[in-house]
Amino acid sequence: MAGVASKKIETNPINSNKKENGNLLLGRFEIGKLLGHGTFAKVYFARNIKTGEGVAIKVIDKEKILKGGLVAHIKREISILRRVRHPNIVQLFEVMATKTKIYFVMEYVRGGELFNKVAKGRLKEEVARKYFQQLISAVGFCHARGVYHRDLKPENLLLDENGNLKVSDFGLSAVSDQIRQDGLFHTFCGTPAYVAPEVLGRKGYDGVKVDLWSCGVILFVLMAGYLPFHDQNIMAMYKKIYKGEFRCPRWFSPELSNLLSRLLVTNPENRISIPEIMENKWFKKGFKQIKFYVEDDRVCSFDDKMNFDDDTISLSDYAVSESDSELETKRKAAATATLPRPASLNAFDIISFSPGFDLSGLFEEKGDEARYVTSAPVSKIISKLEEIGNMFSFSVRKKDCRVSLEGSREGTKGPLTVAAEIFELTPSLVVVEVKKKAGDKAEYEQFCNTELKPGLQKLMTEESATSSQLTASTESLPAMASCNEPIVPSDTESPFPHSDTESIEGKF
Repeated sequence: MAGVASKKIETNPINSNKKENGNLLLGRFEIGKLLGHGTFAKVYFARNIKTGEGVAIKVIDKEKILKGGLVAHIKREISILRRVRHPNIVQLFEVMATKTKIYFVMEYVRGGELFNKVAKGRLKEEVARKYFQQLISAVGFCHARGVYHRDLKPENLLLDENGNLKVSDFGLSAVSDQIRQDGLFHTFCGTPAYVAPEVLGRKGYDGVKVDLWSCGVILFVLMAGYLPFHDQNIMAMYKKIYKGEFRCPRWFSPELSNLLSRLLVTNPENRISIPEIMENKWFKKGFKQIKFYVEDDRVCSFDDKMNFDDDTISLSDYAVSESDSELETKRKAAATATLPRPASLNAFDIISFSPGFDLSGLFEEKGDEARYVTSAPVSKIISKLEEIGNMFSFSVRKKDCRVSLEGSREGTKGPLTVAAEIFELTPSLVVVEVKKKAGDKAEYEQFCNTELKPGLQKLMTEESATSSQLTASTESLPAMASCNEPIVPSDTESPFPHSDTESIEGKF
């Protein structure tokens, strides 16, 4: 199954579903046409009835995956899709479940499979190069996070309405944790025409090198319009792949032929690496590195600067004619601008903080989170978070009462990304909720314990020292409440009966 696009896609599925308003999934999505299907799942077009956004919903039958012993496989696929958020990878927005079904709500890619485009004939060199550049960017991103696709082919490469490539179908993907003691994978998988010779040898293989072989076959197909290794007899085709014997057409440029000769090398040790590909003369022509960030579990482009505050734009992005003093004036004006009032927490919000009421961990990889209580003004909290982020070279993005801090150091799970959101508990108290959105857990815990928590505690201390009008109830609160302490100021101010507060004591 190709994932979120197939040959069955309607040209305008939204219009075709206007008569099916009663066909709602969990009261949120209007289900439309079937896009594709596999052994254990079906993919439908759907429309979010609140936003009007078109999505693809992958419906998985729980009974089938239980009988097939694929529970761990599904969990791994969810974990992988949450780890590899990139503009050239199909996004997983959320996971929902009922007693009988699991639903993957995914990005709907309107352009269909790249295979359909290649089936009409070979592509122009500049078009093929653009797709290959985007493919290598996405694959390199996956490898940096310890994810190996293992089934790259034109059928699993989709095109959006702007003609940009999207890698899909991570069903056969593997992660670093699955590597055996010899440092190799041993599962025989992939599509015959695109499989690497070392996989056929069944002696173990490097996931990075296998993906690069498939990328080489894809590049050849895009430029030639046919496969480099092909035979009606599959065993004869395997022999050709194992020998690595292919011939480039006469219309291939010398630079392209040289790149392919380094990609389609039967010895994986001699196969070109992604950094070397990115330095290749043919590849570099017109290549532009993608800059993006993740906010609210969505991939956002830095090119769309209307989506974030001026403060998040580096100084080099401003006009050269502006003086340092003018820039400082702009920064101060932005810092003192009136902030919207934080969202208020009600009794149900507070109760839901108890782990016993949180079911999302059953279906998705849950990031670590913590909550702190303070009486400091929202503007000062945001300034302190920005100060901490800048101190450690984090990229800082601010929007209303939310702050996102993103590190620059790469790892198997990507750079550390921490999101903080401020909620109003009482007119004089706020809750700062901090979550790990991406990155290594140990690095996140160290950052919180050594930098973030002490910084917020210091802010609280400074605020208490300069304020003389705090009420007795707020003075009795600790400077920083931990996640295991109730955050209700007093019994008289409790939004729910005292017996209820006791029932969640020690869980919050």
